Amino acid sequence: MSTTLTIRLDDKLDVQLTRLAQETGRTRSELVRSFIRQQMARARFERARRLIEPAAERAGYLTDEDVFRDVS
Repeated sequence: MSTTLTIRLDDKLDVQLTRLAQETGRTRSELVRSFIRQQMARARFERARRLIEPAAERAGYLTDEDVFRDVS
């Protein structure tokens, strides 16, 4: 199934998207779908991080270095 989504872009963003599509040999739609997927993955990651952060802090993981120390 496929759904069409209509969005409005200001002129500058439209030019940038068109230029990037031409430079990469991808369509504007392909680029936008990719950007949406990336942003959704980031949002899921940040949500998971917020959920586990209290438990990680209780376990002594306060920085990325704390994690790297134990997994390296």
